[in-house]
Amino acid sequence: MILNTGSRTDIPAYYSNWFYNRIREGFVYVRNPFSPSQVTSYLLDPCVIDACVFCTKNPAPMMERLSLLSPFDTFWFVTITPYGQDVEPFVPPTDQVIRTFRQLSALVGPGRISWRYDPVFLTDKYSLSFHMEVFHRMAGMLAGYTDQCVVSFIDLYEKTKRNFKGVTGVTPEEQDLLISSFSETASKYGLQIHLCCENANLVRSHVDAGGCLSKAVLEQALDCRLDVPKRKAARSECTCLLGADIGAYNTCSHGCLYCYANYDRETVLRNRKLHNPGSPLLIGEIQEGDVIKAAEQKSWKNGQMELSDLL
Repeated sequence: MILNTGSRTDIPAYYSNWFYNRIREGFVYVRNPFSPSQVTSYLLDPCVIDACVFCTKNPAPMMERLSLLSPFDTFWFVTITPYGQDVEPFVPPTDQVIRTFRQLSALVGPGRISWRYDPVFLTDKYSLSFHMEVFHRMAGMLAGYTDQCVVSFIDLYEKTKRNFKGVTGVTPEEQDLLISSFSETASKYGLQIHLCCENANLVRSHVDAGGCLSKAVLEQALDCRLDVPKRKAARSECTCLLGADIGAYNTCSHGCLYCYANYDRETVLRNRKLHNPGSPLLIGEIQEGDVIKAAEQKSWKNGQMELSDLL
């Protein structure tokens, strides 16, 4: 099975102490966001966890104790975008995250770390030409430290439109222009771009629409075959292995205006006050009436990949 940490919050940036405590104790509890009294228990055991997947805008707090994860295979998504504090008020500066990315790549290997350049949106400040130029510059700085990049365009959820006044989507024509430019950059720097839930018409050289955390991506990163059980997809157009997320919504303090996982800043601050690094739950404690159910866990690994599997 794949253990996910990043669809609901940024655990490496804000909850690394809690996560390492969970690794030490060997289990974690996860409250169902849609039925809060239902709690799932996961064993944190490399015998049944094929990879711990992280998605973060700031992996730095994890770095000093990374050796504690040595029994596990890991895969990292690090989001590096060109937006300023007007959009991402509490995200570290871009050049700082790039330096951390390169340090992390040296530790885990370039095949187990992916650069996320998303979400892409357009404003007077963040124009088509701006994205083309900055993407090219960032790709050059990350060349050799990763072989893949995830790109997606902003989804205008109601909470996004409420929190990010004036933002507009990217038209199909604008998407085509951007992806054409990104494709040329990817070819120059040896990157494979994975589109995240975007139109398959955008597929071209060095650009695919197979998903960012697909079976194929993980098999190549882990150098093994995975027998993934059939399950309902997180989204109908998505083939990624996004189940078993141990995070919680409304808990990330980056404050990004486009965030889909936070309702508003006040809710985040209120929830963070309930965080206890010693609790098996990310937020709060087990309450009377909670029903704890052990997850069904088993390894999906099935033999080492052959060269022919990668061709």
